[in-house]
Amino acid sequence: MNSCQFGEIDLNFDGIKDLFVFDRNGDRIMTFLNGGTTGEVDYTYAPEYRDKFPELFQWVELVDYNMDGKEDIFAYSPGYAGIQVYKNISATELEFELIVYPYITSFQGGGHVNILTTYADYPGITDIDNDGDIDIVTFWGLGSFVEYHQNQSMEKYGIPDSLDFIEVADCWGYFAENEESNILYLDTCVGGGLNSNSAIIPDGSKDRHTGSTFLMLDLNSNGVKDLLLGDVDYPNLIQLINGGTLEEAYITSFDTLFPSNDKPIDLFSMPLAAYIDVDNDDVNELIVSPFDPSMITSENFTSVWLYENSGVDNNPVFEFEKDNFLQDEMIDLGAGAYPVFYDYNNDGLSDLLVSNFGYYTYSYYNPGMLLKSVYWSDIALLKNIGTVDNPSFEFVTRDYANLYKRKLTGIYPTFGDIDSDGDDDMIIGYEEGDLWFLENTAVQGAIPEYASPVENYQGINVGFFSTPQLFDLNEDGLLDLVVGERKGNLNYYENTGTATDPVFTYVTDSLGKVNVTDNNLSYYGYSTPRFFKDQQGDIKLIVGSEQGKIFYFEDISGNLEGAFTGSDNLHALINNEPFEIEKGMRSAATIADINNDGWFDLITGNYSGGLNYYEGTEKPSVFGIEEGDNSESKIQIYPNPANNQIQVILPPFVNKSDFVIFDTSGNPVINGTISQGNSVVNISNLSRGVYVFSLSKKGIEAGKYKRFVILK
Repeated sequence: MNSCQFGEIDLNFDGIKDLFVFDRNGDRIMTFLNGGTTGEVDYTYAPEYRDKFPELFQWVELVDYNMDGKEDIFAYSPGYAGIQVYKNISATELEFELIVYPYITSFQGGGHVNILTTYADYPGITDIDNDGDIDIVTFWGLGSFVEYHQNQSMEKYGIPDSLDFIEVADCWGYFAENEESNILYLDTCVGGGLNSNSAIIPDGSKDRHTGSTFLMLDLNSNGVKDLLLGDVDYPNLIQLINGGTLEEAYITSFDTLFPSNDKPIDLFSMPLAAYIDVDNDDVNELIVSPFDPSMITSENFTSVWLYENSGVDNNPVFEFEKDNFLQDEMIDLGAGAYPVFYDYNNDGLSDLLVSNFGYYTYSYYNPGMLLKSVYWSDIALLKNIGTVDNPSFEFVTRDYANLYKRKLTGIYPTFGDIDSDGDDDMIIGYEEGDLWFLENTAVQGAIPEYASPVENYQGINVGFFSTPQLFDLNEDGLLDLVVGERKGNLNYYENTGTATDPVFTYVTDSLGKVNVTDNNLSYYGYSTPRFFKDQQGDIKLIVGSEQGKIFYFEDISGNLEGAFTGSDNLHALINNEPFEIEKGMRSAATIADINNDGWFDLITGNYSGGLNYYEGTEKPSVFGIEEGDNSESKIQIYPNPANNQIQVILPPFVNKSDFVIFDTSGNPVINGTISQGNSVVNISNLSRGVYVFSLSKKGIEAGKYKRFVILK
């Protein structure tokens, strides 16, 4: 979670309000079911409801405008700087209908005009005058003053089922915001508007400091809506107290250290508050998260602040609870998550190394008073403490190889033994586009220890955001180097050196004619390549992208000068049925059979800093059969995964037997005879992959075979 917006909605029709979360970094929707335990936060992640919502962009508010008990969707309308509306028409399952597009209008200046609401503004959509229908308040397009658009549904029709607005105030509350900061002025309206006086804002600027957030709620039980206001480039919420009436708001005081009774909000940048009941005590709590539209200005690790409410809904008393609400129960790596399967401790199990764009470190204002923020990147280690058939990951450190102190952004690692000394070295790319080499100096087979980095390794620089992978692409026995980059293409450097002295020679910057940039969305592609071999030993490629899509390519072996073939059949390696990979942005992926079932498993990450796991189908058929589990005929193989030999423990009733080892295509690769007293089989001539050991030279017999994996 990075920059999140929160709302309540009943997802599964059990009468309990569940949780809707929208992260504007990647326009990601997250849905959580509420177990409803009184006085407890009781949410369970339920991604199956995500696809019930329409595609949404920048911001969204869940508001029941027609008072039918079902939350509708008010959302930013891309390209129109306005508000589109989806009506909740759910019957037996969640369903929405687009009823207002491209934008809501309001009668102002003699005609119906778009209620201007930019991607950087979060309007107040609530019942301002307490008449039962939904009104809208938002800043004027050129800044400083708040417009009030009153819904005429109750006035005209007596029921709240319409969105018929008229502007009744262009200076709601008689206050103004400085046009280039978050300084406020009271008793102020300028320009002869609907409610104006002669006060002057002491500021000569003409351009508005764009971007504000609204939360309207009654803070002191006087029956009128007060305002919590956030502003772009600033870390605080300002409390504005409304001393006016339902007919005419009048801001009488403000507090820049809200909540001043407890820990004030200090959350870069542009905090946005939601007021919902998250612990099932029938009293709303306050949740605050950044809303800044920039991806490089906001907190991204402790970025969801929760304040408990010891008061009541219309007279709250907020007490700080935590700064990582929900984040403390998930893997959250700040901004960006770039996973790599790598057995770092040589125990035969695939561990998980995950680098990132960076953790928010600090912010400062440059001489022009523009907010700048600093992010430092590192690599997290998740150690596999499970078994070859049942992986289980334990979080070990966020700073593998002590890279955080290097103060780099956008680290992306790859591992391989490029000097043939028996251990894997590490190469990293990062924001500046060059590579760093970290030699593994540990004793062979030990936990890696890295020498000081060699910067600007071999003079390779691809521009910006280099994402390297070591892989024997031309299948000559030497690890080559492929490097993705911000432009979305792939750079290929062939290893023209020796087994002990690698030399990476530039070949092309358009390997396979791959470019994952979508020019309709961005100028950049941010390619993150991951080459691998399928069960048949054929080279395949998956590539993450700025748009979040994971691209899949085939026809690679022997075709390095041609165009790789894009395919939509990645699911065939993982699951027989197509599936959708969660939407996000700046994605990356790693793929391997981590549970030894013959099918690949996929882990993806994106800019929001989390991981998604797609498990291969359990017990697939391997050339037409399933693995036997009859205890009388069970074969045991150690070690599994293996390297050069395996030891076979035969079933108790078998003293001696012929055997055959098949690859996953069903081809016999080794055969012989085995007995209880002579159970070691040499497999040193077999390549890495999944194999089947069978007690029959005639073929696989049900219940008399066992899969094993070679990892060398």
